[in-house]
Amino acid sequence: MIDHDWSKSSYSQKGASNCVQARSVAARVVDVRDSQYPDHGYLSFDGGEWLVFLADVEAF
Repeated sequence: MIDHDWSKSSYSQKGASNCVQARSVAARVVDVRDSQYPDHGYLSFDGGEWLVFLADVEAF
């Protein structure tokens, strides 16, 4: 999983600011935010929702 610091995908271009960032904040909870506007808040997802999202991304 992700550590408590914000991380972005290894697929993001180096120095790009238009990335989605994520972090794990508790057991089975993941926060997601827009790297261009980090002070505008974030969305929280439980572990099941996050796994469904990752599966959909991988299938794309």
